[in-house]
Amino acid sequence: MKDDDVTIGSAAWVQRSSGRLTPAERRGLMLPLARTHLTNAAGRFRLAVGLHSGRHAHLPPARLAPPTTVLTRAAEQRAREVLPVVLLNHSYRTYVFGRALGELEGVDVDAELLFASALLHDVGLVDPPERADFTLTSLRVAGEVAEQVGLSSAATETVQTAITMHYTPGVTRDVGPVAYLLASGAGLDVAGLRSWELPSATITETVREHPRAGFKSAFTDAFRQEAARVPEGRAQLLHRWGAFAAAIRFAPFTE
Repeated sequence: MKDDDVTIGSAAWVQRSSGRLTPAERRGLMLPLARTHLTNAAGRFRLAVGLHSGRHAHLPPARLAPPTTVLTRAAEQRAREVLPVVLLNHSYRTYVFGRALGELEGVDVDAELLFASALLHDVGLVDPPERADFTLTSLRVAGEVAEQVGLSSAATETVQTAITMHYTPGVTRDVGPVAYLLASGAGLDVAGLRSWELPSATITETVREHPRAGFKSAFTDAFRQEAARVPEGRAQLLHRWGAFAAAIRFAPFTE
Protein backbone atom coordinates (compact mmCIF):
# COMPACT_ATOMS: atom_id res chain seq x y z
CA MET A 1 0.00 0.00 0.00
CA LYS A 2 2.98 2.31 -0.43
CA ASP A 3 4.40 4.21 -3.37
CA ASP A 4 7.61 6.24 -3.02
CA ASP A 5 7.30 5.92 0.77
CA VAL A 6 3.90 7.64 0.80
CA THR A 7 1.09 5.37 1.93
CA ILE A 8 -1.81 5.21 -0.52
CA GLY A 9 -4.75 7.00 1.06
CA SER A 10 -2.71 8.98 3.58
CA ALA A 11 -3.20 12.72 3.95
CA ALA A 12 0.11 13.33 2.19
CA TRP A 13 -0.87 11.04 -0.68
CA VAL A 14 -4.29 12.66 -1.17
CA GLN A 15 -2.79 16.14 -1.10
CA ARG A 16 -0.10 15.12 -3.60
CA SER A 17 -2.29 13.11 -5.98
CA SER A 18 -5.78 14.58 -5.45
CA GLY A 19 -6.79 10.96 -4.90
CA ARG A 20 -5.89 9.75 -8.38
CA LEU A 21 -4.32 6.29 -8.41
CA THR A 22 -1.46 5.46 -10.71
CA PRO A 23 -1.71 2.14 -12.58
CA ALA A 24 0.87 0.67 -10.18
CA GLU A 25 -1.06 1.89 -7.14
CA ARG A 26 -4.28 0.46 -8.56
CA ARG A 27 -2.64 -2.93 -9.05
CA GLY A 28 -1.25 -2.76 -5.52
CA LEU A 29 -4.74 -2.42 -4.05
CA MET A 30 -6.17 -5.42 -5.87
CA LEU A 31 -4.79 -8.01 -3.43
CA PRO A 32 -6.13 -6.35 -0.25
CA LEU A 33 -9.44 -5.86 -2.06
CA ALA A 34 -9.57 -9.56 -2.94
CA ARG A 35 -8.75 -10.47 0.67
CA THR A 36 -11.61 -8.29 1.85
CA HIS A 37 -14.00 -10.11 -0.48
CA LEU A 38 -12.90 -13.51 0.85
CA THR A 39 -13.02 -12.43 4.48
CA ASN A 40 -16.48 -10.95 4.01
CA ALA A 41 -17.79 -14.10 2.31
CA ALA A 42 -16.46 -16.33 5.08
CA GLY A 43 -17.70 -14.06 7.86
CA ARG A 44 -21.16 -13.67 6.39
CA PHE A 45 -21.42 -17.44 6.03
CA ARG A 46 -20.58 -17.90 9.72
CA LEU A 47 -23.15 -15.25 10.57
CA ALA A 48 -25.80 -17.00 8.47
CA VAL A 49 -25.24 -20.37 10.15
CA GLY A 50 -24.94 -18.96 13.66
CA LEU A 51 -21.26 -19.76 14.17
CA HIS A 52 -20.00 -16.17 14.31
CA SER A 53 -17.82 -14.90 17.15
CA GLY A 54 -20.20 -12.07 17.99
CA ARG A 55 -22.74 -14.45 19.49
CA HIS A 56 -20.45 -14.89 22.51
CA ALA A 57 -19.38 -11.25 22.83
CA HIS A 58 -20.73 -8.66 25.25
CA LEU A 59 -20.08 -4.92 25.20
CA PRO A 60 -21.63 -2.65 27.86
CA PRO A 61 -22.94 0.45 26.03
CA ALA A 62 -21.16 2.73 28.51
CA ARG A 63 -17.80 1.53 27.17
CA LEU A 64 -18.72 2.80 23.71
CA ALA A 65 -19.87 6.28 24.71
CA PRO A 66 -17.73 9.04 23.17
CA PRO A 67 -15.82 11.39 25.45
CA THR A 68 -17.04 14.96 25.86
CA THR A 69 -14.20 17.37 25.11
CA VAL A 70 -13.66 20.67 23.33
CA LEU A 71 -12.59 18.72 20.22
CA THR A 72 -15.53 16.29 20.17
CA ARG A 73 -18.02 19.12 20.68
CA ALA A 74 -16.46 21.17 17.87
CA ALA A 75 -16.33 18.20 15.48
CA GLU A 76 -19.94 17.31 16.25
CA GLN A 77 -21.10 20.88 15.75
CA ARG A 78 -19.36 21.14 12.36
CA ALA A 79 -20.76 17.78 11.27
CA ARG A 80 -24.28 18.82 12.26
CA GLU A 81 -23.91 22.05 10.28
CA VAL A 82 -22.73 20.31 7.11
CA LEU A 83 -24.08 16.76 6.90
CA PRO A 84 -27.59 15.63 6.00
CA VAL A 85 -29.13 13.38 8.64
CA VAL A 86 -28.45 10.20 6.64
CA LEU A 87 -24.68 10.89 6.62
CA LEU A 88 -24.63 12.30 10.14
CA ASN A 89 -26.15 9.12 11.53
CA HIS A 90 -23.67 7.07 9.49
CA SER A 91 -20.87 9.04 11.13
CA TYR A 92 -22.16 8.27 14.62
CA ARG A 93 -22.57 4.58 13.77
CA THR A 94 -19.07 4.50 12.31
CA TYR A 95 -17.66 5.67 15.63
CA VAL A 96 -19.63 3.18 17.70
CA PHE A 97 -18.86 0.22 15.43
CA GLY A 98 -15.18 1.13 15.18
CA ARG A 99 -14.91 1.58 18.93
CA ALA A 100 -16.74 -1.71 19.55
CA LEU A 101 -14.42 -3.66 17.25
CA GLY A 102 -11.47 -2.05 18.98
CA GLU A 103 -12.77 -3.06 22.40
CA LEU A 104 -13.17 -6.67 21.32
CA GLU A 105 -9.78 -6.69 19.64
CA GLY A 106 -8.00 -4.99 22.54
CA VAL A 107 -6.91 -1.98 20.48
CA ASP A 108 -5.80 0.97 22.60
CA VAL A 109 -7.22 3.99 20.79
CA ASP A 110 -7.64 7.68 21.55
CA ALA A 111 -11.45 7.78 21.61
CA GLU A 112 -11.48 11.57 21.29
CA LEU A 113 -9.56 11.47 18.01
CA LEU A 114 -11.58 8.51 16.75
CA PHE A 115 -14.86 10.33 17.40
CA ALA A 116 -13.67 13.52 15.69
CA SER A 117 -12.46 11.51 12.70
CA ALA A 118 -15.74 9.61 12.45
CA LEU A 119 -17.91 12.73 12.62
CA LEU A 120 -15.87 14.53 9.95
CA HIS A 121 -14.80 11.75 7.60
CA ASP A 122 -17.62 12.20 5.08
CA VAL A 123 -18.19 15.96 5.18
CA GLY A 124 -16.42 16.19 1.81
CA LEU A 125 -19.18 14.18 0.15
CA VAL A 126 -21.49 17.18 0.55
CA ASP A 127 -19.26 19.64 -1.32
CA PRO A 128 -16.45 17.69 -2.99
CA PRO A 129 -13.57 19.44 -4.75
CA GLU A 130 -13.51 19.50 -8.53
CA ARG A 131 -11.97 16.29 -9.92
CA ALA A 132 -10.33 15.45 -6.59
CA ASP A 133 -11.05 12.91 -3.85
CA PHE A 134 -13.81 14.05 -1.50
CA THR A 135 -11.58 13.38 1.51
CA LEU A 136 -9.49 16.38 0.45
CA THR A 137 -12.38 18.55 1.61
CA SER A 138 -12.89 16.41 4.72
CA LEU A 139 -9.19 16.81 5.51
CA ARG A 140 -9.44 20.59 5.17
CA VAL A 141 -12.51 20.78 7.43
CA ALA A 142 -10.79 18.59 10.03
CA GLY A 143 -7.81 20.93 9.93
CA GLU A 144 -10.06 23.92 10.54
CA VAL A 145 -11.71 22.24 13.52
CA ALA A 146 -8.31 21.21 14.89
CA GLU A 147 -7.01 24.78 14.61
CA GLN A 148 -10.16 26.13 16.23
CA VAL A 149 -9.61 24.04 19.37
CA GLY A 150 -5.81 24.23 19.43
CA LEU A 151 -5.18 20.56 18.67
CA SER A 152 -1.53 19.55 18.42
CA SER A 153 0.02 19.05 14.99
CA ALA A 154 0.58 15.35 15.73
CA ALA A 155 -3.05 14.78 16.75
CA THR A 156 -4.26 16.80 13.75
CA GLU A 157 -2.21 14.61 11.42
CA THR A 158 -3.67 11.50 13.07
CA VAL A 159 -7.23 12.70 12.45
CA GLN A 160 -6.56 13.82 8.90
CA THR A 161 -4.80 10.61 7.90
CA ALA A 162 -7.57 8.50 9.45
CA ILE A 163 -10.10 10.46 7.38
CA THR A 164 -8.25 10.16 4.08
CA MET A 165 -7.34 6.49 4.67
CA HIS A 166 -10.76 5.26 5.70
CA TYR A 167 -11.91 3.74 2.42
CA THR A 168 -8.57 2.49 1.12
CA PRO A 169 -8.73 -1.33 0.80
CA GLY A 170 -6.64 -3.17 3.37
CA VAL A 171 -6.18 -0.60 6.16
CA THR A 172 -4.35 -2.33 9.04
CA ARG A 173 -3.21 -1.45 12.54
CA ASP A 174 0.16 -0.49 11.05
CA VAL A 175 -1.25 2.91 10.06
CA GLY A 176 -2.37 3.60 13.63
CA PRO A 177 -5.36 2.67 15.78
CA VAL A 178 -7.49 5.68 14.84
CA ALA A 179 -7.19 5.07 11.09
CA TYR A 180 -7.63 1.33 11.55
CA LEU A 181 -10.79 1.60 13.63
CA LEU A 182 -12.29 4.39 11.54
CA ALA A 183 -11.89 2.19 8.44
CA SER A 184 -13.28 -0.79 10.34
CA GLY A 185 -16.31 1.08 11.63
CA ALA A 186 -17.11 2.62 8.26
CA GLY A 187 -16.69 -0.73 6.51
CA LEU A 188 -19.09 -2.39 8.92
CA ASP A 189 -21.75 0.28 8.56
CA VAL A 190 -21.50 0.53 4.77
CA ALA A 191 -20.95 -3.08 3.70
CA GLY A 192 -21.36 -5.18 6.85
CA LEU A 193 -17.65 -6.02 7.03
CA ARG A 194 -16.81 -7.70 10.36
CA SER A 195 -20.45 -7.40 11.48
CA TRP A 196 -20.21 -11.04 12.54
CA GLU A 197 -17.74 -10.05 15.27
CA LEU A 198 -20.12 -7.79 17.17
CA PRO A 199 -22.94 -8.76 19.52
CA SER A 200 -26.30 -8.36 17.79
CA ALA A 201 -27.42 -6.16 20.70
CA THR A 202 -24.67 -3.64 19.93
CA ILE A 203 -25.68 -3.39 16.28
CA THR A 204 -29.41 -3.23 17.04
CA GLU A 205 -29.04 -0.55 19.71
CA THR A 206 -26.69 1.56 17.56
CA VAL A 207 -29.07 1.50 14.60
CA ARG A 208 -32.00 2.29 16.90
CA GLU A 209 -30.16 5.29 18.33
CA HIS A 210 -28.86 6.48 14.95
CA PRO A 211 -31.37 5.26 12.33
CA ARG A 212 -30.20 4.33 8.85
CA ALA A 213 -33.19 6.09 7.20
CA GLY A 214 -32.51 5.20 3.57
CA PHE A 215 -28.74 5.01 3.99
CA LYS A 216 -28.10 2.28 1.42
CA SER A 217 -29.69 4.21 -1.41
CA ALA A 218 -28.18 7.56 -0.41
CA PHE A 219 -24.67 6.20 0.03
CA THR A 220 -24.77 4.20 -3.19
CA ASP A 221 -25.71 7.37 -5.07
CA ALA A 222 -23.03 9.44 -3.33
CA PHE A 223 -20.25 7.00 -4.16
CA ARG A 224 -21.47 6.51 -7.71
CA GLN A 225 -21.12 10.27 -8.16
CA GLU A 226 -17.66 10.20 -6.55
CA ALA A 227 -16.55 7.42 -8.90
CA ALA A 228 -17.76 9.39 -11.93
CA ARG A 229 -16.14 12.60 -10.69
CA VAL A 230 -12.72 11.01 -10.08
CA PRO A 231 -12.49 8.06 -12.49
CA GLU A 232 -8.90 7.34 -11.45
CA GLY A 233 -9.80 7.29 -7.76
CA ARG A 234 -10.53 4.75 -5.05
CA ALA A 235 -14.31 5.04 -5.39
CA GLN A 236 -14.12 3.95 -9.00
CA LEU A 237 -11.80 1.08 -8.03
CA LEU A 238 -14.33 -0.10 -5.46
CA HIS A 239 -17.20 0.17 -7.92
CA ARG A 240 -15.43 -1.65 -10.72
CA TRP A 241 -13.54 -4.35 -8.82
CA GLY A 242 -15.15 -4.30 -5.39
CA ALA A 243 -18.78 -4.68 -6.47
CA PHE A 244 -19.37 -1.80 -4.09
CA ALA A 245 -23.01 -1.16 -4.95
CA ALA A 246 -23.81 -4.86 -4.43
CA ALA A 247 -21.84 -4.91 -1.16
CA ILE A 248 -23.95 -2.04 0.12
CA ARG A 249 -27.19 -3.62 -1.09
CA PHE A 250 -26.46 -6.95 0.58
CA ALA A 251 -25.10 -5.54 3.83
CA PRO A 252 -26.96 -7.10 6.80
CA PHE A 253 -29.18 -4.08 7.35
CA THR A 254 -32.68 -3.38 6.04
CA GLU A 255 -31.81 0.07 4.70
